Amino acid sequence: MADIETKLSQNQPLKTQKMFIGAQIFLRIVVVATSFASAWLMLTNKQIIDIGGFVLDANYKYSPEFRFLSYANIVVGAFSFMSFLFLVLVGRRSSNPTQYFILFLHDLALMCLLIGGCAAATAIGSLGKYGNSHTGWMQICDHFGKFCKRATTSVTFSYFSLICLLILTITSASKSRQIQA
Repeated sequence: MADIETKLSQNQPLKTQKMFIGAQIFLRIVVVATSFASAWLMLTNKQIIDIGGFVLDANYKYSPEFRFLSYANIVVGAFSFMSFLFLVLVGRRSSNPTQYFILFLHDLALMCLLIGGCAAATAIGSLGKYGNSHTGWMQICDHFGKFCKRATTSVTFSYFSLICLLILTITSASKSRQIQA
């Protein structure tokens, strides 16, 4: 009976380590996919309408906030892919808390970049959807529905990436504080 307990206690850290690495890999793949999907949606977002002979167009390029979100998503996707490769290499051999601290700092920096892009795009999206009667800015989403829906979907994907990065940051910080036996 004591033999079985010692074998189980020896295998438990290995199982926990494999589950942790598997969760990290899965979340990083989700971040890469949603970041690139968000960037693609925003970079291809444009709409042209004709109102009484006046041709008006909406394009993500006209808004610095939407450009910032697009470029932030590209950077987050690329660096998350690189951290995915790093994690696959580190996961094959035993790792130390220093490597997880590096991942923590990496995820924290990406999360800060993406939260800035999400906040800026959300603010300008709200202005486009509801306008601002105090300053005389009119809403445009009633005329550019397709443009606004794609922008909303893009920002939603970015927030999903942000939530995954938050989980990655917390788990990497927790793992970096564990003392290796």
